[in-house]
Amino acid sequence: MSEIIEALTEKMTANIEAFKRDLTKIRTGRATTSLLDGIKVMAYGTPMPLNQVGAVTIPESRMLVIQPWDTKLLPAIEKAIFSSDLGLNP
Repeated sequence: MSEIIEALTEKMTANIEAFKRDLTKIRTGRATTSLLDGIKVMAYGTPMPLNQVGAVTIPESRMLVIQPWDTKLLPAIEKAIFSSDLGLNP
């Protein structure tokens, strides 16, 4: 019986964490850097998180600015944003 409870507890904890991540992606009219957390950019032959190929800032409440550390990655960043299906415009 305790094995079942332990397994359910682990599954519930994982579901709660996934739900929390999903809540951060809800659009509230304000830009947050967490909107870009799931975006992977093909950089140097490997998929990398967007925040590892450039700096992400929020200059205005409805605007995110991505400044890549290597400008050659701009096309890959743009492609990753378009294919993310978040409705963002680079």
